[in-house]
Amino acid sequence: MVITKDVTLPECDELTVQEINLSTPMLMSAAPYLGKLCENLNNEFMLCRQETQDPRACVDLGKRVTFCALKVFRSIKAGCSKEFNQYAECIDKSSGDFSFEHCRKTQAVFDKCMKDQLCVDRPDFGYFCRGRVHKSSSEPLPGPPCPCVPRVKDPTPSLPDSKERKPARFGSRFWWMTE
Repeated sequence: MVITKDVTLPECDELTVQEINLSTPMLMSAAPYLGKLCENLNNEFMLCRQETQDPRACVDLGKRVTFCALKVFRSIKAGCSKEFNQYAECIDKSSGDFSFEHCRKTQAVFDKCMKDQLCVDRPDFGYFCRGRVHKSSSEPLPGPPCPCVPRVKDPTPSLPDSKERKPARFGSRFWWMTE
């Protein structure tokens, strides 16, 4: 995006929002719940970014996504703090690459606490890979920033169809693979 004198940038106080100051293992341990509970807001934000192609238009939605994540972490802290910390510590200290394979027992304890205390089930395997239709609650966004440019004809046309080739004189060079 080119910035000219006509472009207005948001002030610093408009962009200031409380940050989520958590370590990678903590974010990884809460990621499925965070993705499930803030899914609608996150989809709205990504839809806004994709449709407008202008990050300034989506600042308020981004703040709402961050606030949703803060709210999820506050509810985890209030209801399942001990189990959450055990699971995050296991992810941190059990391997060098933050793998989950050694922490399935502490994950099960954390998942049970989330279900019992906060009434949130862990999303099943493949939940985030399924195609879903997002019904947007916002008003329609403006059209593309500039009118559509007519497609320019390709300056290098494709090659004409070639004649059928004869088989190789001495056979294939991959003769060992044909047996």
